[in-house]
Amino acid sequence: MIRSMTGFGRAEAINDRQRITAEIRSVNHRYLDLSIKLPRRLSFLEGQIRGLLKEYIQRGKVDLFLTYDDYSLGSNSVSYHGEVAARYLEGLRAMSADLGLKDDITCSVMARLPEVFTMDEKSIDEEMLWHHIEPVIKEACEAFTQSREREGANLYQDLRGKLSLLEEKVRAVQERSPQVVDQYREKLESKVKEILADTSVEESRIAAEVIIFADKICNDEETVRLHSHITGMERLLDDSDGIGRKLDFIAQEMNREANTILSKSGDLEISNLAIDIKTEIEKIREQVQNIE
Repeated sequence: MIRSMTGFGRAEAINDRQRITAEIRSVNHRYLDLSIKLPRRLSFLEGQIRGLLKEYIQRGKVDLFLTYDDYSLGSNSVSYHGEVAARYLEGLRAMSADLGLKDDITCSVMARLPEVFTMDEKSIDEEMLWHHIEPVIKEACEAFTQSREREGANLYQDLRGKLSLLEEKVRAVQERSPQVVDQYREKLESKVKEILADTSVEESRIAAEVIIFADKICNDEETVRLHSHITGMERLLDDSDGIGRKLDFIAQEMNREANTILSKSGDLEISNLAIDIKTEIEKIREQVQNIE
């Protein structure tokens, strides 16, 4: 099943000790571009998270937002450093005596001085933390993948319809081309007779001119290749995921064939059909840009 490159997934796990939330969003991108936004204290997990995301995603600009709240008691501790406070107090009193300043030292003043109190974070059990976070990210990835597959199903139906219409346009060019040659032959015969004022014209000369003209405007190779590209694209759409780049390449090749048909055309109807073909190919290519 094909997948869109746009998607969203969210998962959350809450218990009496912690709350973990993971959100994944993505938009179109030529390659895989991962942006992982974590709390600073969890930055050591970035490599593991990046590897996990690559198991689910092949292309797109992807943003992962992970939040982690620890409710457990004693996760942080405050330490009081009495020796540091005593040295501060001694220095402040000496300064008061030396400079004749009012001694207004209070506990709140002392508490604001550097290193009197320090906040010590509890050491993190990295393995245990990953054990809790990994399932949440996996759940978000599953929801994200399902979102992409739903959008991919819509893209599939739209592209199949566009390919069917493109097939009709190419078939119309094939049907029109012999008529153009026949009309050219009739015009050529009429013109020669008019100029020579003679009803007997060498058939071989007319045939030779018609052959040259038919060869000049012949688009058999282009239409055959277009049919082949359409069939190939339809086959890919029924293939596995990760086909966006292949489809984009085929669309480029289809556009080249349409340009050649247009450049060869000396017939207004075929020119209009070639323009319609180019328009449909461009629509297809725009949709292909959304496929992973």
